[in-house]
Amino acid sequence: MKKLFSLLMMVVVAQASAQMEGEVLSTTEKMQWFKDAKLGIFVHWGLYAVNGIDESWSFYNGYISHENYLKQTKGFTAKNYDPERWAKLIRESGAKYSVITSKHHDGFALWDTKYGGFNAVTNSAAKKDVLSPFVKALRKQGLKVGIYYSLPDWSYDDYTNFTRDSIRYKISEEPKRWQNFLKVYQGQLKELSKKYSPDLYWFDGDWEHNAEEWEATKVKRMLLAQNPNAILNSRFRGQGDYETPEQGMPITRPQSPYWELCMTMNNSWGYQKNDHDYKTTDQIIGIFADVIGNGGNLLLDIGPKGDGTLPEEQVEILKGLGEWTQKHKEAIYGTIAGIPQEHFYGPSTLSKNRKMLYLFVKGDANGEVVLRGLKNNINRIWVVGEGTKLAHQVVGKVYWSQYPGIKYIKLPKHVLDKHMTVLAVLLDGTVDLYREDGSVIESN
Repeated sequence: MKKLFSLLMMVVVAQASAQMEGEVLSTTEKMQWFKDAKLGIFVHWGLYAVNGIDESWSFYNGYISHENYLKQTKGFTAKNYDPERWAKLIRESGAKYSVITSKHHDGFALWDTKYGGFNAVTNSAAKKDVLSPFVKALRKQGLKVGIYYSLPDWSYDDYTNFTRDSIRYKISEEPKRWQNFLKVYQGQLKELSKKYSPDLYWFDGDWEHNAEEWEATKVKRMLLAQNPNAILNSRFRGQGDYETPEQGMPITRPQSPYWELCMTMNNSWGYQKNDHDYKTTDQIIGIFADVIGNGGNLLLDIGPKGDGTLPEEQVEILKGLGEWTQKHKEAIYGTIAGIPQEHFYGPSTLSKNRKMLYLFVKGDANGEVVLRGLKNNINRIWVVGEGTKLAHQVVGKVYWSQYPGIKYIKLPKHVLDKHMTVLAVLLDGTVDLYREDGSVIESN
């Protein structure tokens, strides 16, 4: 009996210990914060911001010599760097997480790494770790932390690739050099893992080698040993938890339940002084609505200058986006993908219980919004963030057909939002859509 009691006590203690150390969640559970977040802010910051040239690619593609590219270290001062202001602006934009480039393809690391020998502390005018203060500021603002990490390092002598026209060696011919590189890149990831325990890893550059060469399975296991609930993007040779389309909004709804569109505010990831082709706040809100209406997240990019200053155009976009997301938060966060566009010509989202339908209306709808093929009766309609109750009319509903008719929602001009109006439609049950071709009268 004593042995049984001792055994039971050991089980209880083990369970309590596991709970104290943090519960290991299922994929669905650990992805839930990401699914609910909807908006993240990408931060591309590195040497390329000094001269305002293409990040890493400028020397890789031969637009500038590698030697001249590296001279930008003298201009990477971070003298006006204010990580708390960055984090506050990101939170005010409505974002729930942020991803920062800890190291791009050029190999320049923003933290005080012991590996590789090329970082902001020892190889730039800043002479300090600029990653740690930002991670700390994000957590202070209650935001999830994402770390971007480029797998290649085109500046490191023991990495295979250098420029588009120059490869240092083949792994099969010089395996020891590749092993040297593996120690460096995996050592850096281990540092990032232990130092910051990121909520999300955003990998890039996996196309240059296969999973076996990267030792992808081993690396993922190492990262999850530190934080079992960390999530990985799709750019690590099959090890990812979610898809990452870039720049172009998918035309058809992605099949993956977890995806994120990463997109620039202008045409550049890093700061480029000559790129003034910024998207308008209206355009960004429209793209954001399309993304969440299709069940995804938007990772919107900012590119600080080499001194840490945020371009005013980017600040204004973040503030404008934040005003809109704050007003319409009930239709954004924690929602799921909306109804197909055959039923409503625009983006839409649904509450998780599928009883509340949110319609995103761009511009002036000429007095009415149209819903087609909605079988549900509508209990109430109102303007999100404004409160006005709206009337609706059902047209084309006949007793002999299952066709539910067309619902016209009356939308007066005085309730319209300057960017995009959102309507809340309270249904009499879970959303039920008519998806047939139509009926032919058989009796009357």
